[in-house]
Amino acid sequence: MVDESVFAALAGLSVTTSLPFLLYGAWIMIDAETVSWNVLTHHLRYIGVGLALTTVPIVGWMIPRLFRRLTGLAVIHAFLGLQAYALLAFALTGIVRILQAKRNADAYEDPDVDIDEIHEDMGHWRARLRVGVAGFMLLWLCAWVTGLYRFYSIHVAPTM
Repeated sequence: MVDESVFAALAGLSVTTSLPFLLYGAWIMIDAETVSWNVLTHHLRYIGVGLALTTVPIVGWMIPRLFRRLTGLAVIHAFLGLQAYALLAFALTGIVRILQAKRNADAYEDPDVDIDEIHEDMGHWRARLRVGVAGFMLLWLCAWVTGLYRFYSIHVAPTM
């Protein structure tokens, strides 16, 4: 049977591989002058891959094994990851409303539409999106570093 360290390394590698996808997906939106439907779908392709590379190992490997080694560091790692996903959910509350408003105003087809004039709450929704995404990435990075340290301390240099 394959050692648990191999599966832990594959899970860590998958999560690590997701970082460039998440960052490039974010860069697509930051770099876009106007967000057309093509820009949005291009962005979502990278974000979707990044989230899948992160979420599948979390659900398939990390969560089922969390209570086997429930140490203080494991709790911190899980807390940071859970908070990251909570902020992603918070961002989604803004994304959904922005998407609805832009679709109703045909703003994806007409780049001359002023996004702030589409709906009176657009500024609030965009703030939710920014706070949620920035918080997700910050907490994701903290959870990732904590996870790398946990991997090192459990599988590379365990203390006896």
